[in-house]
Amino acid sequence: MGELGTTPRTGGASDRRERPDPRPRRTRGSLLWAVGLTAAMVVGAGIAQWVTWLGAVLSLASVAVTACLVGGVWHRAGAAAVASVTGSGLVLFAGPALYEVYMRSAGEPVPAVVTSVAERHGAGRCALRELDGGHRAYEVARQGNCFGRARAGDRVEIRVDPLGLLEPRLPDATDQPGTTDATAAVAACLALTTAAAVLHGGRRRRDNGGRAEGRGVTGA
Repeated sequence: MGELGTTPRTGGASDRRERPDPRPRRTRGSLLWAVGLTAAMVVGAGIAQWVTWLGAVLSLASVAVTACLVGGVWHRAGAAAVASVTGSGLVLFAGPALYEVYMRSAGEPVPAVVTSVAERHGAGRCALRELDGGHRAYEVARQGNCFGRARAGDRVEIRVDPLGLLEPRLPDATDQPGTTDATAAVAACLALTTAAAVLHGGRRRRDNGGRAEGRGVTGA
């Protein structure tokens, strides 16, 4: 029989059993962050192929938010470092991969002739003119696969963006097949690694005291 004026305590074990497990909700939230931040990097890299400064700002902002969230808010320095490094690599590879895949699959084939090849500001520039239609002229840089292989007078089949937003693309060299597939594969691996690092950091996040949430112990 308890003393007067005291409040009986309930069983701590049953309270712990009735408390909902926070880990499934934390996993779902971390997955959303992982997918959203990785997608933002890819979208920014894609926009950079159209408007360079805007895409660069969006891509770098996405990488910065990832580092601040995982390293500063969730206190997972290791995961933040991995996500920052792979995210930066993703920004570099995702843009060219999207451009190459898009132009190869949706670009309109147009017969053209190379009118001149010149070096401008340290980069090759290929001038081309359509052989059919309105004989429109184009200028293609390294992004459009002008790497010095083309020669004035060469007849090629270029790929032209049907939306008119991206510059045309010269065909790959016959001695270097599969460059588009290799670029896309590298970008995909970097995207998966970045998303996995963010997801891991979110699931193993620490509170302000350095304790892993939901575990009560510090972890790597």
